[in-house]
Amino acid sequence: MAEIAGSPAHPVALTSPDGLTSAEAARRRAQGLANDGAEPVSRSVPEILRANVATRFNLILACLLAVILAVGAPQDALFGIVLVTNTLIGIAQELRAKRTLDRLAVLTAPRVRVVRDGSRAEIAVRDLVAGDVVDLRPGDQLVADGVMRDSRSLQADESLLTGESEPVGKQSGEQVLSGSFVVAGSGSYQATGVGAQSYARKLTAQARHYAPAHSELMDGINRILRYVSWAIVPVAILVIVSQLHAHNSLRTALTATVAALVGMVPQGLVLLTSIAFAVAAVTLARRQVLAQQLPAVEGLARVDVVCFDKTGTLTDGAIVFDHLVALPAAVGATGARRADGGAGELAGVVLGALAAQENPNATLAAIGRAFPPPPGWSPAAAVPFSSTRGWSAVSFTGRGTWVLGAPEAVLPAGEHGHRARAAALASAGYRVLVLAGADSALEREALPPGLRATALVVLAERVREDAAQTIAYFTRQGVSLKVISGDSPQTVAAVAARAGMTGLADPVDARDLPDDRGELAALVEERTIFGRVTPQGKQAIISALRARGHTVAMTGDGVNDVLALKLADIGIAMGSGSPATRAVAELVLLDSRFATLPAVVAEGRRVTANIERVANLFVTKTVWATLLAVAAGVALLPYPFLPRHLTIIDTLAIGIPSFFLALAPNARRYVPGFAGRVLRFAIPAGAIVAAATMAAYLAARVSGLPLTGQRTAATVVTLILSLCVLALLAIPLSWPRLVLIGAALAGFVLLFPLAAVRRFYALQPPSGELWVSAVIAAIAAAALVAVWAATRPRDQGSSGTPRRYHPRSRPGPSWRK
Repeated sequence: MAEIAGSPAHPVALTSPDGLTSAEAARRRAQGLANDGAEPVSRSVPEILRANVATRFNLILACLLAVILAVGAPQDALFGIVLVTNTLIGIAQELRAKRTLDRLAVLTAPRVRVVRDGSRAEIAVRDLVAGDVVDLRPGDQLVADGVMRDSRSLQADESLLTGESEPVGKQSGEQVLSGSFVVAGSGSYQATGVGAQSYARKLTAQARHYAPAHSELMDGINRILRYVSWAIVPVAILVIVSQLHAHNSLRTALTATVAALVGMVPQGLVLLTSIAFAVAAVTLARRQVLAQQLPAVEGLARVDVVCFDKTGTLTDGAIVFDHLVALPAAVGATGARRADGGAGELAGVVLGALAAQENPNATLAAIGRAFPPPPGWSPAAAVPFSSTRGWSAVSFTGRGTWVLGAPEAVLPAGEHGHRARAAALASAGYRVLVLAGADSALEREALPPGLRATALVVLAERVREDAAQTIAYFTRQGVSLKVISGDSPQTVAAVAARAGMTGLADPVDARDLPDDRGELAALVEERTIFGRVTPQGKQAIISALRARGHTVAMTGDGVNDVLALKLADIGIAMGSGSPATRAVAELVLLDSRFATLPAVVAEGRRVTANIERVANLFVTKTVWATLLAVAAGVALLPYPFLPRHLTIIDTLAIGIPSFFLALAPNARRYVPGFAGRVLRFAIPAGAIVAAATMAAYLAARVSGLPLTGQRTAATVVTLILSLCVLALLAIPLSWPRLVLIGAALAGFVLLFPLAAVRRFYALQPPSGELWVSAVIAAIAAAALVAVWAATRPRDQGSSGTPRRYHPRSRPGPSWRK
């Protein structure tokens, strides 16, 4: 028996046409020749534990907690409870998200058709073994390397691997690579390189190692945390020296230093970011949306252009045959005409024969439901449909060659009458194809000479009931819609009008798109409807929109959408689409409903806008805590807080409210510049809080209050101003948000009535001097915060309608995308 190449250690014998037996498949699986090791859609449990426990700031806080437990009062170790609680909440939320995503991934796992035990069977991709004979049809993605066993005009697109977008014909005996996908024809191949040995898996491993998924939010947060890390060491040295001078006690100095450093650490920021993404993934999963990459949630928030095909989005995807328009002047292939009579009757017979071919697409399947296959029509050669060619053809023994395709691709340029009739039907919203015949046989992939039109085949689609609502949502949100279809521009425009779209004047025939990049960019930005678009045309349109600074989401379900999905900022595949589209998309709409997309976009906007809002709150605290530590260190004063005071402020004015803010509704579209916006807010706001706190602290000190009273005054002012910052970030102030702020203030006030509680938190009972100094400082600073908030320049991303941006650079799509 002949051998063909497998993995280096395991050459694979040529499998018989009956395929492997179940016993042979089990034996090869035991030998490690299975297609295991697919990319997971969620992190493993050890990765989740490591990401939530082994962080830089957890290590810092753990060290500070150890210091307090060794030399300080137990009350000052309360931040340790917050630390452990935050970590447990983060782990629990991520594990919950993991379970949801993993269950969804199992339900949507790709499957392949193989020959086993002499019959065809559909199995999970992971159950494929080296030596399996795999059946291939249009839209299938190759999941293992292999060698073609049988090719019926099969063409593979290898652009995801090589960057070359031209389909490559594959003949028996030729090598095929995993990651490519079938665009035309059919056939079978024998799997040789599986699992980690496959070409695509090796590329994916490199992409994962060198080009991880990009998230500007996480990059911005890491940048801010890096600044804080750099500041901690010099501030720690300054504070410990000053506190030793102020207290003449190592125990007291260490406690004050721990308070200063704990205040600088934005404890809950990373936690809430992780929770927000995890909750978003679970929410999307409940809406039947699989997020294959979590940064896609962030990308959705800044989408301002959505490109989509007509079929399956505006329409329900069910194509039905409507009627035939016979072209009496035409004479079909002469042999067929003599046998079968008039043009209309002949057209029905031919259409039945064409639809009876192996692996019909949706159009031929619709025709096949209307016309049964006739007896005596034996195919001799065939050219499968390709969206690039715009037609398919079959040569029948003794009955000539018949072509079915777009009027512009099949009809000669001089047949103005037939073209006009087709255009009139397209303008009414119908899909129109031309059936034409010739006596000559097919030669490769060229139209046969002497082609004569026989009939116009008219197909209809039904507009989705929820299409108008979906379009209205995007219009309200300022998102531009572009319909990119392979159908006639007039057909697309008519269907779009029935679905409620506006701005449909001058639909564009994509065959006439300009070559100049500037002209193309201006055209695609201005127009809405694009018809007769090839896969390469879709790529050009997406590239032009991105070049103009737009963030583009592309939806697709067919193999002709794969390249555009890969190129778009966010690729969204329909669950009913081809395996190739689902493989390259960041999001998969499992219910295949375009109406799901508004909720998906809204979820992305909610998550990213709220993360920015929460980041402002935490980083503002870091700024005022750092400035107070530096001021106390330079002035050689006791630090204004004990760790327990910061726990009060952190819990009531930052920690608990931030959980509510992180999960609140928010429709603002996200634009780049996250870290800069946060710092431009937090530095002035934090400086105002620090100045007012130090003023109240010094006023209480000058008034002769004991250190406990001084620290109480600082705590009162800081908490009130932190609530002012919270109110500013919570605008618009709905009743629930006002209740939240009021509850935080009430919680603080309730710490004072009981002497035991006051002693526990080291707070001094209210007195005239204490409250006068504190209230004056708080009111003055609150007024300053209000004036600053009213007069500061509005950043992009802080309003509901941000202007367009033109990024200097943008991370390109990885192979996996």
